Amino acid sequence: MTRARPLPSPTRRRILKGAALVAVPYTLLPDARAGAQTQAVDYRLAEWQPATDSNRTPSDRPATHPVDRVVIHVTQTDYAKALSIFQNPKKKVSAHYVVRSADGHVAQCVRESDIAWHAGNWDYNTRSVGIEHEGWVDRPASFTEAMYEQSARLTASVCERYGIPRDRAHIIGHYEVPGTDHTDPGPNWDWGLYLRLVNRV
Repeated sequence: MTRARPLPSPTRRRILKGAALVAVPYTLLPDARAGAQTQAVDYRLAEWQPATDSNRTPSDRPATHPVDRVVIHVTQTDYAKALSIFQNPKKKVSAHYVVRSADGHVAQCVRESDIAWHAGNWDYNTRSVGIEHEGWVDRPASFTEAMYEQSARLTASVCERYGIPRDRAHIIGHYEVPGTDHTDPGPNWDWGLYLRLVNRV
């Protein structure tokens, strides 16, 4: 699929989504990792795929730190590799969630009450939920309609639970974090579409 365009009618959207999913051989999509523990997730549609304890900071948010931002990231690698990076204690990086490109499947890697190491800025890490999206900043085709829709549902859920306004001041790109040298989600991320979807949920 190419980058999402203005949303078609619901009937057409269902048809397109069904066709896209049929076109993706599910034998090529990664299964849940062996040994992944079953745990209650914060977002009910997510699958628990935990990052190693070495790549996060235990906390009790929002009691210890207010949560007032969502930070949007792009993995610059594939979904399975992103999960494996968060499992590698040498990498010193994690995010709360990863959203798969092909179908919008959501993995939760860090509990929202804990601090994920995603923003490159400690203050922003303590007060935000980080959402990674499988893809590359220079490949707009990786930002599928399914990814936008499922990510928007996730972001709307986070905003509702923490009372975060659903606007660009509070739903930001990694490139907007002070002190960062990252450019994600990049110029091909459709912020207009994304915010419309977040506010439509």
